[in-house]
Amino acid sequence: MIRIVKLTMAPERGTDFEALFAERQEAIRHYPGCSHLELWKDRSHAGVYFTYSIWDGPESLDHYRHSPLFAEVWAGIKGWFTGKPEAWSLDDKTPLLQ
Repeated sequence: MIRIVKLTMAPERGTDFEALFAERQEAIRHYPGCSHLELWKDRSHAGVYFTYSIWDGPESLDHYRHSPLFAEVWAGIKGWFTGKPEAWSLDDKTPLLQ
């Protein structure tokens, strides 16, 4: 399952967010059920980021979302948001159209 999350935060917190992500990315990448994790930064809108991750399935993602690791990361960044996080879960099978 592919998971894309859009995070919109105060532009002045971008450096803090990138540093926190850099510190925690390996722990998230190696969390059971996660096989891939990337952070993308929007080129046109300061403070807008996307995470792109691949999970074994919804159960693995839910297990992570209820973990102490997630709670720690979320507690560190939730006060920086200027918009509500948006998330999409996508099928990681062959694209419908090629």
